[in-house]
Amino acid sequence: MALNVAFQMDHIRSINIDADSTFVLALEAERRGHKLFHYLPRQLAFAGGRLTATAEPMRVRRKKGDHFTLGEPRMIDLAEMDVVMLRQDPPFDMGYITTTHLLEHVHPKTLVVNDPAEVRNAPEKLFVTRFPKLMPPTLISSEREPILAFRKRHKDIILKPLFGNGGAGVFHVGPEDENMNALLEMFTRFYREPIVAQKYLPEVRTGDRRIILIDGEAAGAINRIPAAGEARANMHVGARPVKAKLAKRDREICEAIGPELKARGLIFVGIDVIGDYLTEINVTSPTGLQEVNRFDGVKLEARIWDVIEARLKSKRR
Repeated sequence: MALNVAFQMDHIRSINIDADSTFVLALEAERRGHKLFHYLPRQLAFAGGRLTATAEPMRVRRKKGDHFTLGEPRMIDLAEMDVVMLRQDPPFDMGYITTTHLLEHVHPKTLVVNDPAEVRNAPEKLFVTRFPKLMPPTLISSEREPILAFRKRHKDIILKPLFGNGGAGVFHVGPEDENMNALLEMFTRFYREPIVAQKYLPEVRTGDRRIILIDGEAAGAINRIPAAGEARANMHVGARPVKAKLAKRDREICEAIGPELKARGLIFVGIDVIGDYLTEINVTSPTGLQEVNRFDGVKLEARIWDVIEARLKSKRR
């Protein structure tokens, strides 16, 4: 099954080919004989009922400094694509949200992965609240007094922006920390959205597990160990990935959320688990494929393409 596949992504020249999940998804698509196109979110255009993009034919290879070739730009009609891979990185801002509205004009005739409406409806730190029994004590609020009361109750907390990513703006605030008022002032000044306050989980010192789910099923995991003196376990800020096996609790969490992910058309999802708690459900360009592949000797991108191709075959019957 040769497919026309458009990648909506940040520019491919900027990616790290040893860590980027979009890169291995593109490699696998090309290996299967699919024809690839590359465009940036800003190159989308909608007029006269048609969604188009100024896109370039793309070839990829695992060669540092020479990992892609782009052809001459041309306008493509996304309704004529078989698949659009929605893979630009957050922030999950109005620009990101706008692209999901536009892509709804072609989905599901053109299969968008992940489903654009469900990506819009499932931002990482909000979607997780649909599973309150799985998550740690959490408050989402713009009001100072509830946040101060939450800290008084739980003593040791994390403050983070509602739509942040990559560990940016995440603070560990201990019970005696005198920076609390200054932090609340900073959040109010720089963010229009509510703040997330969450009970601090000391288990983060031994790692924050990233678990990959494919079509609602657990497919593999890594553990991200924070750098010395760091409370954040994001690899963007120096966390070290190590091999991890799925524990009983991990499987319980995946079994609880998996059917919902599958029903929503969220084919590739990465969740974050600290200790026994689910902290985030990442549906906007999740990462982790290459790290799991290296530790487990697997090829998760092939499983993702198996699911995509099966969906397309079932539609054509």
